[in-house]
Amino acid sequence: MPDNNDITSNCSSATTAKTANRPEIIQPQSPGKITFLKEFIRSPKNIGAIAPSSSDLAQAIVKHSAAAQASNILEFGAGTGVFTQVILRDKKPDANFIAIEHNDSLSKMLRQRFPDTAVVTDSVENVNQIMQQHNMAKSESIVCGLPWTAFSQDMQNRLIMSAISALAPGGAFATFAYWPLLFLPAGMRFRKMLYKLFTRVEISPIVWKNLPPAIVYRCIH
Repeated sequence: MPDNNDITSNCSSATTAKTANRPEIIQPQSPGKITFLKEFIRSPKNIGAIAPSSSDLAQAIVKHSAAAQASNILEFGAGTGVFTQVILRDKKPDANFIAIEHNDSLSKMLRQRFPDTAVVTDSVENVNQIMQQHNMAKSESIVCGLPWTAFSQDMQNRLIMSAISALAPGGAFATFAYWPLLFLPAGMRFRKMLYKLFTRVEISPIVWKNLPPAIVYRCIH
């Protein structure tokens, strides 16, 4: 497991990296942002951020999840659908995709935005039952937007073990962490757990165009 200096060095390389031209991603409409903020005020621990993730972070996390090559894709904590939109754009036409969102209001909005997508209102702890209900095999790609630093150690462990149980051998689990929180106890505990439980963990450069800036963890089962 790299030390904090390694992580800082790796992430800081983003300041000099060239940004390739990418297709434009449409941000969630203002009603989605308003819904997100209302749900944050109602339950900040479960939402974990005051604003949806940026299109830059969405493109980074979906790329690191290898969703474009996968036949079975899961999304944990789909929120307002920022990651969902990129997954739908990049995935193979015949790939199976399930978006899981625990919050009722956000799930309802997701179904309105993506009527042809399987959106399940449930905890990701029940992911294996959800996959069985949708006749989905083990997933090669999981895109995760859960607010890890808001969770207790026990909750972090339960959710990560659920993700691992749903992954195919060699599958990729991609999640993100806010740069300002990386070295707080919960952030360090989460990073240590990833290195302990996954075969390989990679850390992306900082995604500066996000509020707050974030990094992506790519974890291989």
